[in-house]
Amino acid sequence: MQRFYEVMFIVRPDIADEDLDKLIAGLEQTVTNGGGNLRSTEKLGRRKLAYTVRKFNDGNYILLTIDADGPLVAELERRLRVSEPVIKFITVRMDEEEKRLAKVRAIRATRKKLSAIPPAAPTESAQAAEPAPAETATPASA
Repeated sequence: MQRFYEVMFIVRPDIADEDLDKLIAGLEQTVTNGGGNLRSTEKLGRRKLAYTVRKFNDGNYILLTIDADGPLVAELERRLRVSEPVIKFITVRMDEEEKRLAKVRAIRATRKKLSAIPPAAPTESAQAAEPAPAETATPASA
């Protein structure tokens, strides 16, 4: 069953552009040969890492969005793991994420509707049930 995934990976900053293009082309080839569909490939550029990874402080970010099944994603992750220029990667199943976000949006929309309704004015019976504020007696000066 085809599912929608985002695969983000970080490549060493000292890799040549030609080698980076070869790496991306090889991963795209893996997806298409495995029966998957490549939605898009984005080079997000060189960015500073939050912490040092394999002695690197920055890296080139690449985002692949694909439609694939489980074994194909496992093969893609295996290739990323054994590829020397790749220093970090993550795969996220986006159809589940979109479903979760839609649920959160629906809950927020119902909360907005509830908060937009003005509170009902207190009825006379509710006002009668409330005790009147106690008056404080001040001692008279003699």
